[in-house]
This record gives sequence, C-alpha cells and structure tokens, in this order.
Amino acid sequence: MGLNRTASAERVHIAFFGLRNVGKSSLVNAVTGQELSVVSDIKGTTTDPVKKAMELLPLGPVVIIDTAGLDDEGKLGDLRVKKSLEILDITDIAVLVTEADRELNELEKELIESFSKRNIPYLIALNKSDLANCRKEEENEILVSANDGTNIYEFKERLAKLSPASQRKYILKDLVNKGDRVIMVMPIDESAPKGRIILPQQEVLRELLDIGCIAICTQVGELKECLAGFVSPPSLVITDSQVFKQVSDIVPENIRLTSFSILFARYKGGLAKMLEGAALLKKLKEGDRVLISEGCTHHRQCEDIGTVKIPRWIREYSEVCPEFDFTSGGTFPDDLTQYKLVVHCGGCMLNETAMKNRIGRAVNQKVPIVNYGMAIAEMTGILKRAVRVFDTD
Repeated sequence: MGLNRTASAERVHIAFFGLRNVGKSSLVNAVTGQELSVVSDIKGTTTDPVKKAMELLPLGPVVIIDTAGLDDEGKLGDLRVKKSLEILDITDIAVLVTEADRELNELEKELIESFSKRNIPYLIALNKSDLANCRKEEENEILVSANDGTNIYEFKERLAKLSPASQRKYILKDLVNKGDRVIMVMPIDESAPKGRIILPQQEVLRELLDIGCIAICTQVGELKECLAGFVSPPSLVITDSQVFKQVSDIVPENIRLTSFSILFARYKGGLAKMLEGAALLKKLKEGDRVLISEGCTHHRQCEDIGTVKIPRWIREYSEVCPEFDFTSGGTFPDDLTQYKLVVHCGGCMLNETAMKNRIGRAVNQKVPIVNYGMAIAEMTGILKRAVRVFDTD
C-alpha cells in the first residue's frame, strides 16, 4: 500500500486550533499548499472541523484538521467550539495558532493545558510574524507568516520532530517469522464490502507480506480443504470474529488461532482492559444498560453485527435482557457511568489516539469495555485459546 493509499486511521492527525481570525485557515493552506480551508476576514468562517488526508513532507501520510475559532459566540458558536474540542480525542499533534504581536490569552492558555493533560505534543505558531516587533521564540513556539510564507518549511520540520510515526507499532510482527505460513479466514457475505476486503484484513495481509510470510486467504467453507493441503501445520490462523466458533472447531488445538479484532485490541493498546471487560458479560443482570459503539458509519444490514448479532448473542450468553444503546462514527458519550459495559468494534477506522481515549474514558469512569471479537470469543468459550498466541508477551 503506497503512502497515498494509507488508511486515515494509520495517518498522523495534526489539528490546528486557535481563536477566530488569527489565521488558522491561512496557515493550514500555506502548510498544505492547497486551498483546503476557506479564508475570510469575517470571523467564524470555519464552522465544522475540516479534515484532509494527504502527504505532507517531511512527515509523510497525515490528516490535517482545521477547527472553528475557540472564541465563537452564540448557541451555534458554542456548538462549533464543542465540535472543535472533540477533535482533541483524535489529535496526535496539536498546533495552537496565535498572533505574534500579543501574549496568549486565557482561552489559549487553557487549550495548552488541555494538550499537556492529554500528553498531546504541540507547537505554538506565532502567525503574522511581520508584526512580531523582535519577539523571541520560547519553547514550543515558532514565528511564521501564512501571508508571505515565512518559516513555513521550518514549521513543517518542527512538526515532523513531534510525529509519533517513528514509534509505529506492528500488528503481529512479533508473532510470526519470515517464511511462516499464515491462514486468514475472511468470510464474504452480504455484510462484506463489494469488491474489496475490510481494513483490518488489508492491514494484516500487508504486514504479513512485508514480513515475508506466505499468506493464504480462504473462507470457512474451504478451510478444511485448505488445512488438508499442508504437509506441516501453518504457524497461525487468523479469523474474522463472526465465524470464530466454526473456525475453532475446524482448526486443531496444536495450531495457534486468533482473530483480527483481538490483534487490533493489542495494536490499539487495549488488550488487558478488554480481557477484564469480557469477563463481565456473564455477570450482566436484567435491565443493565450496555453501550454498543462503532468507530465507523455504514449501511445497516438486516443481520448487522453491532445492532443485531451482538445484542442477540449477549442475551443468549447472559440469559438476561439488558438494554442496549448504540453509537457510531465520531459519537462516543462523555459520560459512561449509566452503563454496565461498553462493547466496542475493533476500532480499525479510528487512530490509536482516538481508541486509547475511548478506552481511557471507560477505565476512568470504572466502566468495563470489550471489543466485538473478544466478546464473541468469550461467549463461544474460546477466548483463552484466542489470546494464547500472546503468551510470549
């Protein structure tokens, strides 16, 4: 997968924040070399956050986000500010755009405190540098001018030094070796996207090829025949969670087995907490509230996994009837205390920062959380087998 085809969830998310009319949008356009945001002297021109996936040298694949002014006014203004602050949940690098001819005001100082509390690396862009009056840059500051291009290259260089990309983890590089044969079980049913495979499968397949593994893709109906063709057992079988039980019944116990969802739970940093969440499924009581949340939006099928299958399986497994609430896309409640459990998708469409923030929110509010794959493995009695692949961690 070339850099220009990198999934948004794997891109560094760089968000630009600031007051109205400090030149956020002008700076975004200068940095990207595109008319990404509408520029105007009228305060509040930027309303909803504007996102653009692109290549930005020397950083590589990024998502640039331009937000509304934090001093916006009125009822609509309050909503715009709320939307802007929600972007902090997905921000890998933050940029505070301010004006070079004045000191930071209280709103800007509060925003910097938010960056620090969330451990978000940040850079303060002192825009309109021609008005700086010999102002010297302090730590985390850089004088720039969106108007005449002053220090734009240096600004991008400074952003690159803050990038977490160099710390990129791997999905399963520590679990397999070059030359290993790995079977990927990928059902193609009515819920599968037309003409393509879903993102977790794409990313696992690409990493296996990068490692030098021999990857074999099959569906459940062909799995027995596939296994029979091996002289010696494959190193690993990775399956879609929805067919976990069928695959587990087919794959001998001496062959390591896990799922894409479980691999992504570890990849996104939530494996340990989700193991705790899985244990709560059997302890649910009549009327307990359960939140089922997906990181993406898609057309609901009649047998949709999030709104139909997971609730049905939870009722059957727990032998009670909890009450279910559903969220999708960028929506995730601030207050989770009304819930006994959060069941989340694998988070393949969310970047690591976003997924960690959602997990952290649940943990801080003492609400157990588990993802689809681990919940399914628990309810089918094969979770211990599915995580045994990580015994060397």
